[in-house]
Amino acid sequence: MTKMFAFLTVTKSFGHLSNKSKPYLSQLLFHLNSIPENSNSRQWQFQSIRTLLLQSTSESVKLQRLSDSDSGIIEVSLDRPNAKNSIGKDMLRGLQHSFEAVKRDSSANILMICSSVPRVFCAGADLKERKTMSPSEVQAFVNTLRSTFSFLEALHIPTIAVIEGAALGGGLEMALSCDIRICGEDAVLGLPETGLAIIPGAGGTQRLPRLVGKSVAKELIFTGRKIGGRDALSMGMPKLGTWVFN
Repeated sequence: MTKMFAFLTVTKSFGHLSNKSKPYLSQLLFHLNSIPENSNSRQWQFQSIRTLLLQSTSESVKLQRLSDSDSGIIEVSLDRPNAKNSIGKDMLRGLQHSFEAVKRDSSANILMICSSVPRVFCAGADLKERKTMSPSEVQAFVNTLRSTFSFLEALHIPTIAVIEGAALGGGLEMALSCDIRICGEDAVLGLPETGLAIIPGAGGTQRLPRLVGKSVAKELIFTGRKIGGRDALSMGMPKLGTWVFN
């Protein structure tokens, strides 16, 4: 059976969360660390306590509250299986509305972003949909994506990206906008935009160097190289906690 454990590393960089609800963060990490070793995926581990659907903000984004003792934990679940959770107009609207709803919810203590699609967190922007847009529409989409992730970064509660599988392009940029990233050994992370003759447009060029340093960030962005969970951990990309599968 696959053995799962939570690997926690607390550093001084946690200080920027001083205005956020750190006691509730400890509560969530304790809950994650209590998951049985024979559990196969966090997605289904939480299924039994994911009971209250707050609202369906779009077809591809679900906003839910975890019940029981974790009633202050809000989960944004990405659910666009036919497109590997790529971010199109509908998903972007859903993310906007979800983050705004969390900000208005005085009972929210933690926001957790995850995927309901196996083996993928988010594949980035929907390039097929982008081909149907005019240049002005593309620019408006990128600007909205960037501002949405900035809004996420500025939320007053701790935010956690739970990465299972691929987090590429805008998907990784969304995770970088969170306070904490948790990922497994099977995770695949990267900013492959340069292979398409574009650059990461939603904050990745700024947030990635803050985590891994300018030199490493430049190499990853210039080459578009994809890395696994272990390499990401060694670089410091998962900031506080990582699930490692042995």
